[in-house]
Amino acid sequence: MKPRDKKPRPDQDRTDQSLRQERERTDEEFSKKQDSIEEHADEVVQKARTHVDSSLKVSRAKMDERLAQSEAPQQERQSVASQRVHEDAALRHERAISDEKLREEREARKRALASLLQLERETTDQYLLTERGRSDEALAARDDFLGMVSHDLRTLLGGIAMRAAMLLRNAADDEVGQRTRKDAASIQHFTARMNRLIGDLLDIVSIEAGKLTVEPRPEDAILLVRETVEAFQPTASAKGISLDSEVARDSLLARFDHDRILQVLANLLSNAIKFTPEGGRISIRVEPVEEEVRFSVTDTGSGIAEDDLRRIFERFSQVLASDRRGLGLGLYISKCIVEAHGGRIWAESKPKAGSTFFFTLPGARTSG
Repeated sequence: MKPRDKKPRPDQDRTDQSLRQERERTDEEFSKKQDSIEEHADEVVQKARTHVDSSLKVSRAKMDERLAQSEAPQQERQSVASQRVHEDAALRHERAISDEKLREEREARKRALASLLQLERETTDQYLLTERGRSDEALAARDDFLGMVSHDLRTLLGGIAMRAAMLLRNAADDEVGQRTRKDAASIQHFTARMNRLIGDLLDIVSIEAGKLTVEPRPEDAILLVRETVEAFQPTASAKGISLDSEVARDSLLARFDHDRILQVLANLLSNAIKFTPEGGRISIRVEPVEEEVRFSVTDTGSGIAEDDLRRIFERFSQVLASDRRGLGLGLYISKCIVEAHGGRIWAESKPKAGSTFFFTLPGARTSG
């Protein structure tokens, strides 16, 4: 299968590779089977010829014995010998013609089968390309629709968030005002979650289309960690969780897209807060490791089973099947963002012993 364009299509590439491998195995097995059949047929022919040659040899030996007993003249014996030479030559010629005819029949059969197989595969490839074309058109229509709807939804959510902010600012200090502030804060919380969900869905569309873009530049990883801790400190404190950072220097340069890596840290911290009970602790660490900068987010939460660790970075995967807070896109998007930077991401955990999520980014050397 030849790709329709140069856009990254990992799912289609895996399908094409699997199809190629399956066809290669089929060709290999078919060739072995044909060789086995032909080898068996050759053995049968050879046995038949050996049997004929043996019978002919016995028959000639008996004739020679009779000629010797009858004291046939030398001329008759020479005539018999000459006849045998002609018979042997005719037999060899007949067998050579038979072998050549068999070889030609086998080659013709192989060409016919190869042509039939090629035609079947070309038809299959054409069907697959047609189906992919229709799928691409459907995905393009879906993406356009999702883009328009997400724009409208974000506009509406922005209006709701602005109204909630006005309610908070204008609420009275009495009991009714306190209830209004509480409700307005809930509205802001829900709109933020909805806005984040819309952003995740748009990121998934960009990833599937091969359009996820990052713009790495030299940035201070220490400042990014402090910014993240400051942003999530109120949420952690409200749940009774201690949140801090562990840094051993004032500055550490790395190459990354500030907003995208902030998104990764936000995903990791959100999960850590979600699965860490009251009284727990979350710590963010950043440090140089050879030519890279390594981030880590450690929590004292419920931990992750070993089987779940293998799939938590897959789309729509959630640690707990019963937990429906989100669609399970955050870690998958984080993985794609980190890999787009040339880094890697992984997790280490044990049930009831907390978890640590790591990811690396290319370091940035200072000039001079």
